[in-house]
Amino acid sequence: MDVRYDDVTGPLRTAYDGGAERRDLSGKAPWKLVEREAFLSRLKDHGCRRLLEVGAGTGHDSAYFQENGWDVVAVDLSPAMVALCREKGIEAHVMDFLSLDFVPGSFDAVYALNCLLHAPNSDLPAVMEAIGTVMRPGGLFFLGVYGGGSLMGEGMFEEDDHDPPRFFSFRSDEQLQEYARKIFEIVDFHVVGPDERRFQSLTLRRPGGGTQPRHPMPAA
Repeated sequence: MDVRYDDVTGPLRTAYDGGAERRDLSGKAPWKLVEREAFLSRLKDHGCRRLLEVGAGTGHDSAYFQENGWDVVAVDLSPAMVALCREKGIEAHVMDFLSLDFVPGSFDAVYALNCLLHAPNSDLPAVMEAIGTVMRPGGLFFLGVYGGGSLMGEGMFEEDDHDPPRFFSFRSDEQLQEYARKIFEIVDFHVVGPDERRFQSLTLRRPGGGTQPRHPMPAA
């Protein structure tokens, strides 16, 4: 039987609640800062103003976008993570990927860094649709996850450093782009890093509106 998102949200919530303080003190790898800055540049080019971060964690990226003038809303399934977002002055809500309780078309952009790898393949199309629904036509969506190369398959990883171990779904480049194309147009796809830490970076656009996709950017 396929793993479903409802099967993994409970353990994920427990794991991230328990690791919230530690994660809040962790720094970001330089390449992640480059990816984030590149997406901010795209937002400026498209005139975006309101951004939703899903799987926001403790709010480091939400704070970055807010400090750069964007109206930010953060969501995460972990109450402990959401509390840390709010301490940073970010509007934050406890929500999972399939329970985005916002008016359709509410956001100009969505940012999702290393969180959709917790959505099983069986529910990823529904997650993509839920995200697309809260975006305006022409809005931009940054989706970044580890995967491809030798990072393939899905399941609970017993050697995970969180308690309980988290569920991961790693997809090939082709699989990930195929899921994305069902809802979005691909503006850019590139990979970052060596095989054992390979990161897939997509910038997607919700169809409609007057803004056309730009040419792909080179790999960071």
